[in-house]
Amino acid sequence: MPRAGARSARPGPVGRGSPVRRTSRDIRTANRYQVLRQIIAASPTSRQELAAATGLSLATVATLVGELLDLGMITEVGFEDSAGGRPRGLVAVNAPGGALIGVDLAETYVRVELFDLALNVLARAEEDVRPGESRPEQVVGHVATAVGSVVARAGVEGARVLGAGVSMPGQVDRDTGVCAYAPNWDWHDVPLLDLLAGHIAHPLYLDNPLRACAVAELWFGAARGHGDAVVVNLGTGVGAGLVLGGAVHRGVSDSAGEWGHTTLVLDGRPCHCGDRGCVEAYTGAPGIMLNLRELSPDSPLLRADDQTATIDALARGVRAGDPVAVKVLERTARCLGAGVAGLVNLFNPEVVVLSSWVAAAFGEPLLDGVRAAVARHALRRPLAATRIVLSPIPTDPVCLGAATFALEGALQSAGKGAERRAVGNRR
Repeated sequence: MPRAGARSARPGPVGRGSPVRRTSRDIRTANRYQVLRQIIAASPTSRQELAAATGLSLATVATLVGELLDLGMITEVGFEDSAGGRPRGLVAVNAPGGALIGVDLAETYVRVELFDLALNVLARAEEDVRPGESRPEQVVGHVATAVGSVVARAGVEGARVLGAGVSMPGQVDRDTGVCAYAPNWDWHDVPLLDLLAGHIAHPLYLDNPLRACAVAELWFGAARGHGDAVVVNLGTGVGAGLVLGGAVHRGVSDSAGEWGHTTLVLDGRPCHCGDRGCVEAYTGAPGIMLNLRELSPDSPLLRADDQTATIDALARGVRAGDPVAVKVLERTARCLGAGVAGLVNLFNPEVVVLSSWVAAAFGEPLLDGVRAAVARHALRRPLAATRIVLSPIPTDPVCLGAATFALEGALQSAGKGAERRAVGNRR
């Protein structure tokens, strides 16, 4: 059983500063992943349509479709008429052919969703992470409980679970399964997947919620069909998942997207990262609670140390026209918009997506405020080319993205198995 995060279908650098080396296995895995992704998005579809959508040759697509059929991940579903030619065979994702687990490990909760191969949700479970429960063994216990719950609720046999993708806030090393640094919990070099492997009997793959949200939007959300997009993750922490050239950008040390720890206010509020004045300190859930305390220390909207309850109360207050809630939102949106304007100027994306639970709670009022602030601060030319939208994904985008990491890992494992069988057959 793999105990460390699988390498990406789009491999990162071999070492810091090293050039990217793509082997024939890497390219084949990436192409297999691309074809399956398109089948999931457009089932049923023909080999000819897959070739047109992916840019791969028809012969390559036919080979990859054959491999996916052998793996049981897709199935033949009939034919469609072709003008002047033979009917085209159609393929579709084999939804019950396997299951995938997505784990959204956040500072205040653990949410787990189990998906079929079409990435439809089959079961959900959630565990609260209360203050003082952030030691690694406590968090691992919450994850193991929630994973066991979704598998039991869905009635899925363990053998059908192809893997579990785990999204961990902070800086992670996907290849070793180590959480290098999680500022909100003060974790340093925690071997998270090794700890989880003692409780969860499925292949495990580690990544970060910034990448999870970006992948979810790229597959199913507002970034689909776009080459360049920024997905702003708004929760307890804040960051930006980057889609550049149609693929998720990870950076040389897998740390790209830590935009929440760029300076918004010189010598401003202290941040969990140890710096002062970070974007996150003003726009993450704790920062929004501090905005409320500064405006109205005795506000009934403030729910002690409960981030979720406070954000929900503020969102209801905004919808009801509560003046304090409206002022808090305005202050938050101004800070967030100033930071997003920097992303627009720097990356010139086609779309900026506001994602995760804080964005979902506030919805359109937050979007309107951010758009107004970005218009004040961004340069005219990149702003004219950028749309700013809320995530349209109805489920937890982090769980969905994490499940795709497990799918990617399953394809890589299957590819290695096919190569071993081919070598054995030649002997």
